[in-house]
Amino acid sequence: MWIKKGVVYKPDGTMPHSVSHAQVPFAYKHDDFLRIYFSSRDAQGQSRPTFIDVDYDDPSKILYIHDKPVLELGGPGEYDETGAMPAWFVNRPNGDIWLYYTGWNRTWNSYRLSMGLSVSHDGGLTFKKMFRGPIMDRSIENPLWAAQPSVLIDEDGTWRMWYISGHKCEYIHGYPEPFYRGQSAISKDGIHWEISDVPTLEFDDFLHAVGRPSVFKEDGLYKMYYSYRHTRDYRTDRNQSYRLGYAESKDGTHWDRKDELVGIAKSENPEDFDYQMINYAHRYEHKGKKYLLYNGNGFGAAGFAYAVWEE
Repeated sequence: MWIKKGVVYKPDGTMPHSVSHAQVPFAYKHDDFLRIYFSSRDAQGQSRPTFIDVDYDDPSKILYIHDKPVLELGGPGEYDETGAMPAWFVNRPNGDIWLYYTGWNRTWNSYRLSMGLSVSHDGGLTFKKMFRGPIMDRSIENPLWAAQPSVLIDEDGTWRMWYISGHKCEYIHGYPEPFYRGQSAISKDGIHWEISDVPTLEFDDFLHAVGRPSVFKEDGLYKMYYSYRHTRDYRTDRNQSYRLGYAESKDGTHWDRKDELVGIAKSENPEDFDYQMINYAHRYEHKGKKYLLYNGNGFGAAGFAYAVWEE
């Protein structure tokens, strides 16, 4: 079971780049502290990645709050012109850090997402786009968009990615709602990707959208935490909104959903930060203990919390 320990951080609205939201938290390990990257929004609702540093033993103890974004938005017409949301950080042998991220483009009645890649040469304080264009975008395999990758490098040097793939859009209550499932891909260099035709997480009667896959390897298995929801009334009806799921795979391509083993659920207390929804989890370990960062109400507007695994 995951034992909830409480909210770690929610922006107070005093910084221009971080007026609201602390979405899709990612635990990046330093020797003496834990750095948590997340997506925050400015007054125009545009997302940028930033971070806080916290104490390993008590993540609710904040040591430092960064006062600027680590990656700026793209130029006019570029895939990340109206938002950049962090997804996954990969350490490289030369000391660089690669940041895979989601670029946002607003459209006339909705939005379009693409997958970008940036690099840091200063330990993660600043990142710069490696390419003007996205490394994955809408395509035959991704009819609407591609976003929020989770990336691992296998022992044989193969890069593996699990991401969310937009497949259709339907008008619900007069608003175009996208349907997106889990997809996977492999690469030799982390840049050019071959997309599998086997869905990681397929649509069903309830799973209409998958949020932020978070994959790790343990006991010879690929394991994934993810969030999923219905498409109708998910913003207002907690029975339709995001909840966390769990899946396992022997080969990284074919996955078995085992949501009954996820070990964490929405709160039943209407006053709690995760009563309406629980989503966008990231698992990490420290000194033999397992931790989970996750968002709650408002898709990150309520900040993020942490939980500790207890058998």
